[in-house]
Amino acid sequence: MDAGDVMAGARRALQVCLGVKPGEVVAVVCDAPRRELGEAFRLAAREMGAEPVLVLMEVRNRDGEEPPPAVAAAMAHAHVVVMPTTFSLSHTSARREACARGARVASMPGITADMMARVLPADYHLVARRATVLADLLTRAGRARIVSAGGTDVTMSLAGRVGHADTGLYLTPGSFGNLPAGEAYIAPVEGTAEGVVVIDGSLLDERVDQPVRIWLEGGRAVRIEGGRVAAELRRLLEEVGEGAANLAELGIGTNDLATVSGNVLEDEKVLGTVHVAFGDNASMGGHVQVPLHVDGIIMTPTLFLDGEVILRDGVLAGMSGWRERAG
Repeated sequence: MDAGDVMAGARRALQVCLGVKPGEVVAVVCDAPRRELGEAFRLAAREMGAEPVLVLMEVRNRDGEEPPPAVAAAMAHAHVVVMPTTFSLSHTSARREACARGARVASMPGITADMMARVLPADYHLVARRATVLADLLTRAGRARIVSAGGTDVTMSLAGRVGHADTGLYLTPGSFGNLPAGEAYIAPVEGTAEGVVVIDGSLLDERVDQPVRIWLEGGRAVRIEGGRVAAELRRLLEEVGEGAANLAELGIGTNDLATVSGNVLEDEKVLGTVHVAFGDNASMGGHVQVPLHVDGIIMTPTLFLDGEVILRDGVLAGMSGWRERAG
């Protein structure tokens, strides 16, 4: 991958998505495997007249694990935080505290040089329009049902919960989301999900070796089958313990440059897919706070909100001309 393309992606993220201004403190939080990407963000911030701080930490053990206190302090005292890390810091107290203090935060767990060059150039105004419309539909819905050719058939309550739009435009104090961006998401009501979910896209940052079937009762995963990746998911949920099996999220991808590659940061943004997550949902209006948030991608889904078709076989209903088929 050409270094110039990576730098162009870093500049676009800081300029268009985060609106970095001269003199602002930009904390770049990374770990050793992504130090070069962190350095690209540092250099881009310096070019823009900002005050970049590169914070290098040890790789966490899992998504949602807190960073060291010194890293959390750097995040809390920055105007802008970018996090090209191996594991996600999105669902952590450190990230929530940084936003509460007014930081504009972009989380990039698992981002690669290829992704920076290929997906960051998305038309974020179009991505934002899709995500905003879908988030509003999620907010207004009382119930959701997902079915798929792979065997998914699950229902859940959304009553009283608020949908969120991951637009890629984090320009106001306290705003937060992923880069690359592009999803609408919501925390289903705990204890309400019933049925079976079949993950046939990706899970745990890799394409599944065979579909992973997850049975849900009372809003929790009670049985998981489907090869090596399924076994790893079972191990993680057991290791974290209480709360980890909670169905934490329903999300809809809205980025037409994203493709399913086995990297959840990109995969959950693929236009025309649906994803669900297990574990922590405190960052999106739920009541479960645990050091784990695991997303799984469902291919060519049909999604009903209060009986109305929103997606049919991976195509957004009523959004003709928006390049709506899944990549």
